[in-house]
Amino acid sequence: MLSQLTFAKAPLKIFWISKHPAKVFKEKKMELNKYIDHTLLKPNAVESEIITLCKEAKDYHFASVCVNPCNVALVKKELAGSDVMTCSVIGFPFGTQTTAVKCSETEQAINDGAHEIDMVINIGKLLEGNTSYVEKEIAQLASICHAKKAHLKVIVETCYLSEKDVANVCAAVENAGADFIKTSTGYGSRGASLEDIALFKKYLKKDTKIKASGGIRNREDALKYIDAGCTRIGTSSGIKIING
Repeated sequence: MLSQLTFAKAPLKIFWISKHPAKVFKEKKMELNKYIDHTLLKPNAVESEIITLCKEAKDYHFASVCVNPCNVALVKKELAGSDVMTCSVIGFPFGTQTTAVKCSETEQAINDGAHEIDMVINIGKLLEGNTSYVEKEIAQLASICHAKKAHLKVIVETCYLSEKDVANVCAAVENAGADFIKTSTGYGSRGASLEDIALFKKYLKKDTKIKASGGIRNREDALKYIDAGCTRIGTSSGIKIING
């Protein structure tokens, strides 16, 4: 269970002086590896690649390994005894599954060993103004996750959203009780932008955490997103980010 996990001290530390030291890093230091969800979501990923992904995550003490639901049990097995969490996407990548299907996916992923769930909202419902549908769906998945001590991250696919849409979805995410809001799937017209994070910070009223994903491939960019307020980075380039 997530609440029972203990994290070994990461061997890699990156020291960085921020222009806004009080903003994120009070001691001007961070363990960058613990911001990273080491990710492999391509449809042609094979077992050997997933096993390699897990080995890398253990070696670098990343926050989690993020995979498709079919690979959760394998990841849980490969990460056993480590300080790395197992994360699964749900309703991925388009968010167009019914709420019942997303709930079933979530339950199975957690039963298979997932500590964190990254769900995709129904983007069309949000764009047509049906925020109630979006909020209710998030709330149902949040209830499943929290009953089993798992975290819920909500992917809102910012590339398709106006500022009004961002304001509405931020309210829905917080009203529904999700733990994180996340920018992108990596399958939209673009990935994360710093402008997305600024809008999240503008409209989030509680302590909801922010995950940026999509197109973050180097340390300089990762640090910019963390300085902007992100507490998690979804990327397939975690090793490159750590090694600079």
